[in-house]
Amino acid sequence: MKSLKKQRRIQVIAIMAVALVLSTVLIGYALRDGINFFRSPSQVVEDPPSSSEVFRIGGLVEVGSLVRGQGETIQFVVTDGGASVPAIYSGVLPDLFEENQGMVGTGRLINGVFEATEILAKHDENYMPTEVIDALKAQGVYVEPEGS
Repeated sequence: MKSLKKQRRIQVIAIMAVALVLSTVLIGYALRDGINFFRSPSQVVEDPPSSSEVFRIGGLVEVGSLVRGQGETIQFVVTDGGASVPAIYSGVLPDLFEENQGMVGTGRLINGVFEATEILAKHDENYMPTEVIDALKAQGVYVEPEGS
């Protein structure tokens, strides 16, 4: 009788372990396209991601780099003070998107140019995404806004 209980307990533990591993694999598989890693322009220049990897880049829009093309195509350069990455975006930009302002873009690096599929700009004068602030602080170019 004791060996039957012991055997049943081992079977239950084994089934639970298999279910845990299977659920972890399924969750990872489901999230593989939804996870976008943040990179600063310096990180992109140092270790360029593959052209198939979707990631987020953040920094400041370099002064004098914003060029509006035909239609909704916009070219600009993202910088963190240490490195700059040329970018292109086709679509409607947020109202607050302008030179020398913080931005975060989602897209791919293709032939050295970041091709954005989504652009986010700061929503007021004092806000900047934490990832962008951290990247700018690492380069020594971030200045704390007054009154914060």
